[in-house]
Amino acid sequence: MSPAGSRWFQPSGDRSGEAGRPLHRRTHVAGLDQAQPARSLPTGRLTEARILGVRVDCLDMRTALERVERFVEDGVTQLVATVNAEFVMRAQEDREFARVLNSAGLCLPDGIGVVWAARRQGCALDQTVSGVDLIQPLAAMCARRGFKLFLLGAAPGVAGDLAARLRAANPSLQVTAHSGGPDPAQDAETLKLIHEHGTQVLLVAFGAPAQELWIDRLRNRLGVAVGIGVGGAFDFLTGRMPRAPEWMRRAGLEWLFRLARQPWRIRRMTVLPAYAVKVLRSPK
Repeated sequence: MSPAGSRWFQPSGDRSGEAGRPLHRRTHVAGLDQAQPARSLPTGRLTEARILGVRVDCLDMRTALERVERFVEDGVTQLVATVNAEFVMRAQEDREFARVLNSAGLCLPDGIGVVWAARRQGCALDQTVSGVDLIQPLAAMCARRGFKLFLLGAAPGVAGDLAARLRAANPSLQVTAHSGGPDPAQDAETLKLIHEHGTQVLLVAFGAPAQELWIDRLRNRLGVAVGIGVGGAFDFLTGRMPRAPEWMRRAGLEWLFRLARQPWRIRRMTVLPAYAVKVLRSPK
């Protein structure tokens, strides 16, 4: 997930936890207080973590793409969320957002802060799976399988620009775009375009939590197999927003690069120390 649209910020850090334990913990998400089990395979390897009550799936990019591919084959509308530390903290106060995240078909670990917290619980994660990194291999998969892709959101012209770039890289890709927005007054036009294209995979760049809430609200009317919230990823992939060098991304320092480019983000940083403290105080 990321930039312009959502402007989420991920803290750095990394820490391994004990692998292979089934877990149960108390959570306090949006006023809820109940035991939430972390799921594991029969081998004992965790398939998901519960970070302050918010589910995060323990998977890498390849597995995420395979899951999305299966969702399209199944044909039942599924939300894919790209969860970072700010998602988790917002969910502590926003009951509806917490519900939507925990009912999603897939919650990807987008941000080093989430990877760190999941690893403390035993998740075998060594990388983030961000919306911006997902889009290009996802487009290639759609082209290979003949799945129809729709890009929705961002500033006027941005989604169309990205659609053209993806089409150039994947000549057989069936992709279209619309700027749109989460305002219910725009729903009729947006749904019409989605349906006319025969969309199977929908990428929504409204920023969080608007994009996740929008997909959930219209889940039964979208007619798509997969709706993925990608924040400001369109801006990154069209060059409107520069990305951190690869070495910074690998080191979990992309947040620092973005902060240097956008000093106003400092106001968002106040939630991150609280996130770290809450995670450290929560049971593994």
